[in-house]
Amino acid sequence: MSVRVGMLGLGIMGSGMADNLLAAGHEVYVWNRTPARAERFAAAGASVCATAAELAAHTDIVLVCVSDTPDVEAVLFGPQGVAAGVVPGSLVIDASTISPEATRGFAARMASMRVAYLDAPVSGGSEGAAKGTLSIMVGGAAADVERARPVFDAIGAALTHVGPVGSGQTCKLVNQVLVVVNMLAVSEALMLAQAGGLDLDATITAVASGAAGSWMLSNRGPQVVTRDWRPGFTIDLQQKDLRLVLEAADSLGIGLLATSTVFQLYRCLQADGLGGEGNHALVKAVERLCGVTVGRSGDVSASSGG
Repeated sequence: MSVRVGMLGLGIMGSGMADNLLAAGHEVYVWNRTPARAERFAAAGASVCATAAELAAHTDIVLVCVSDTPDVEAVLFGPQGVAAGVVPGSLVIDASTISPEATRGFAARMASMRVAYLDAPVSGGSEGAAKGTLSIMVGGAAADVERARPVFDAIGAALTHVGPVGSGQTCKLVNQVLVVVNMLAVSEALMLAQAGGLDLDATITAVASGAAGSWMLSNRGPQVVTRDWRPGFTIDLQQKDLRLVLEAADSLGIGLLATSTVFQLYRCLQADGLGGEGNHALVKAVERLCGVTVGRSGDVSASSGG
């Protein structure tokens, strides 16, 4: 079933989503804060809008994917934002990773305008966005999830309705704990393999299909081996997510020791100007502590793609 859907945010993740919405045959409208990024979508058949309000006025479903909580608030409720043009009865889906508490507030404000709201953060990196194989964790009413299914089917391969509004964001924070702590484990494991004289490609192959296997090992481990720091997800964005994780943990009175350690390691890398590199560059912080460099020679710069 074709729907009129608007895509707000055409970064690493949003651009892949827009491509797959077009490929699925939907009537797609796009808007981006940097207008130049929208040009190629016009050539592919999308309608480019001058404002988020214009986009909302022409669509039944608005899909948002921007960087942080203030960015979501700005595109929804700022001057010429979604709220200025949205039609009662529409549905807003936020695929960004932001504060669960703020999400509930945004949903309440939209509800007062008779607009439904889902928080639907995603996981799977730039690869998943490009291939339409993202994992989507959704908070909101079951009827709204079903209404959004044509959009979700176009951008993702796994959809889980985890609870009421805000639950999707909390679940995404759980996901991010697992991502970064797993990357720390991958970094230490590859360092041990390097120091022990193992062939790193063979080592990854040997352990990836067993109990130690993971998405981060299989997808980011080989990038570490080739010293390829192009981002599927940048350190700067990862730090934003970890800030949200630690804020949530603090509000709940729980301690996340490994996550806190990774946050500090990433902060050191940011201080050295490496925030634009992929989150797998965490290994660089571990290397500095141990005096061992993992992988083969031939650095691929973060600016060469992603």
